[in-house]
Formats: sequence, C-alpha cells, structure tokens
Amino acid sequence: MTLIHIVCGARPNFIKAAPLYKALSEQSFSRTKIIHTGQHYDDHLSGCFFRDLDLPLPHFSLNIGSGSHSHQTAHTMLAYDKVLSEEKPDLVIVIGDINATLACALTAKKQGIKVAHLEAGLRNKDLFMPEEINRVMVDAIADLHWTPSIEASNNLINESISPHKIKFVGNILIDSYHQIKDKIEKCYAWKAYALLPQQYILCTLHRPLNVDSRDTLAGILHVLGQLPLPVVFLVHPRTRKTLETIESIPKILKIVDPLGYIEFMSLLSNACYVISDSGGIQEETTYLNIPCFTLRENTERPITVTTGSNTLVSLDTLLEQVRNPKTGSIPSLWDGKTCLRILESLKTALFL
Repeated sequence: MTLIHIVCGARPNFIKAAPLYKALSEQSFSRTKIIHTGQHYDDHLSGCFFRDLDLPLPHFSLNIGSGSHSHQTAHTMLAYDKVLSEEKPDLVIVIGDINATLACALTAKKQGIKVAHLEAGLRNKDLFMPEEINRVMVDAIADLHWTPSIEASNNLINESISPHKIKFVGNILIDSYHQIKDKIEKCYAWKAYALLPQQYILCTLHRPLNVDSRDTLAGILHVLGQLPLPVVFLVHPRTRKTLETIESIPKILKIVDPLGYIEFMSLLSNACYVISDSGGIQEETTYLNIPCFTLRENTERPITVTTGSNTLVSLDTLLEQVRNPKTGSIPSLWDGKTCLRILESLKTALFL
C-alpha cells in the first residue's frame, strides 16, 4: 500500500488539503497522513479549520510556530527530517507557497522521496516576495506538478519542466467549497454584525507591504473609511500588531478576529464586494463572481483578472475602481472535481 504524506502549515493549506485527504482516504491503494508543521498554530488560524473541514487531528505535528522565514524553513526541515526517520512515505504532497511547502519538499527530496506540488506553476515574477521564491524552488525539484490553470502549466513548460510531469487538474479550492456549500449557505454569519446581504464590504489584509508599516496601514484605513458601506475588516494577527498602534480607526470599520472557513465563506459570499491582498480570496470571489479589489501590484493568479472578477488596485485608485465593479466567468476546470483528476494522475504516476 502506498504511504502518502500531505503537508499543511497555514490556513490556505488546510482548506485545500481537506478534499484531497478525504478522496485519498477512500482509496484502497493508499494510506494517507497529515503533517501539520504549525506555521499557523492558534485556534483562529488552525484548529477551527480542522473542525469546519472535518479533518482528523494531524498524524504528525511539528509545532514550528512563528519566526523569520529562515527560522521557519530551517526548523521545519529539521523537524520533518525526524518524522522521515520514523517512516518513509512513497510520496509527499506539498501545497501552495508557504515556507513549510519549500521546507518539506526539500527534506523529502534529499531523502529520495517523490514530491508532488499542488498549485504548481503560479507566478507573479516578483522575487522580492518570499512566496514566489518558494513556488519557483519547489517546482524546480518536484516530480509531479498539479496546476490550477493552463497559464500555470505554460509557466512550468517555459521553465523547462518536462511536460509529462505536469497535469492541469483545476482549482482544488472549489472542491472544498462544494463539499460544505450547504453548511455555508445555512450559516448567515452577517447577522452577527447587524448587517444585510450585499450591504457591506469584506476586507482582509495581511501582506507585509500593506500591514507592517504603521503609516501605510493608517493610510489604507483612511481610504476604507471613505467607502459607501460598512466594512467588515477581518484582522490577521500580523495586521493586529500594527493596528494596535493606530489611534484613529474609521467608525464604518467593524474589526473582527479571523473566522473559521464556514463563517468566512458565509460573509464572503454575501458581500457586495471584497478588498484583499490574499491569493485564495481572488479565486473564491472569481468562482462566486463577486467583485474583488486586490491591493497589490501583481498577482500569481492572473486568470482571476483576465477571466474572473478580480481587479488589481493601488491605494490611489481604489475609491475610483470600486465605483465600477467587475464581473467575470469561471475558469476552466474550476468545477469541484479537481480531486478526481488528481487521483487519476496519482494512479498513473505510481503505476497503479
């Protein structure tokens, strides 16, 4: 029986791992274990996601915690190396672009273990972003590349990755949404904030460029305060540290701690539009055809702009852009069946 490890470190990983873990658990050819590196470790960012997504407790918890990029990467490699000394999986699946993704991919490859990268091929060409460095390095050593778009597959081909290692499988984030769509639709999370559907704006910000500087974040809050509807501002722990140094916060902002997946998706799916710097939210809003204004200069998910409802904005253009919200269409293979295509790819790769 094939032993597979799925590596999770942060909340986006948990969302994407859930449908894949469930699909693999139903297969007779595999035994699957979840490795939780602990990059996100408190209940708001970790525990509630396991409950919402009906994931079992991790089979291995590395308890890495926070720290610099080098600290997280190095300590994750050392901790995962100890796990691999206890058991040697046939395949390690890493997801996305966080430090744990790179650390566990490197550790596995150095022990001669095959690595599959879920969400391979995403690029924004900005090597000042640690996530872009992680994406490029993982794809350079991975044995299987599961891409969410044709553009991502082409990026890999342009980087001389062998086409037989690349499989366009679609967006697994949509599988997650489909699996608990009924629970999301029955949640009515907006009621907790005395709001009505389509009568509020949802905002999330966590990128260092937007939230690490007090002056920058204060400027963003000033602009958010000029929006025509109440703003539900979900505050990441990183953002809260800076937020607590700002004395004047616009009254239309409702400051909210991070939410579980069900509550979050309930708020998102009923928002008039979304302002964010997140990667995953660009995809979720595109699938739900909700206008999204991404406060970044670039995106590793350009299909959300060219096909979907996403618009890249700067702080200077935000107020003008929100007057002309954009809608779009659903990209190819964002259909809730990505796991089925991954299973077929795995069976082929493992000669089953």
